[in-house]
Amino acid sequence: MIYLYHPSPLGPLLLGGEGETLHFIGFPEGKGHIRPGDDWQQVPAAFAEARAQLDDYFAGRRTEFDLPLQPHGTPFQIEVLQALQQIPYGETRSYRDIAQQLGRPNAVRAVGSANGRNPLPIVIPCHRVIAANGGLAGFGGGVQAKQFLLDLEQGRQPLPL
Repeated sequence: MIYLYHPSPLGPLLLGGEGETLHFIGFPEGKGHIRPGDDWQQVPAAFAEARAQLDDYFAGRRTEFDLPLQPHGTPFQIEVLQALQQIPYGETRSYRDIAQQLGRPNAVRAVGSANGRNPLPIVIPCHRVIAANGGLAGFGGGVQAKQFLLDLEQGRQPLPL
């Protein structure tokens, strides 16, 4: 496994994977914080395309990512991650919306759990999923980071973190 830290408006993001294929993105703090394993190798030049696309996204020049990804999870979690990738830039969906889209209207909590285990936040846009009442609910990088990403995508000036 190789990794590097990439600067972002959310703080340094930990990018990890193999070759140029991303397996995860970790936040600098919160429940989405990941620490490199002892057997991981830091490669500062790794993930050039991912870094460029993230920079373009944060600069408002990119609305979709086109990267080699290898998320991990159960078959249901992978199904949820695929549904998240269908949420258009600048829009949100509720956990219930995702459950219904998957044909499992009673799986709202399971969708929330799978969303919370997203190993590739930002690129797989779990931040676009909100509570049915419009609340932000949780986010691996913290609720302020989620609000920042939603503001960025909806053309509002994000508050600095």
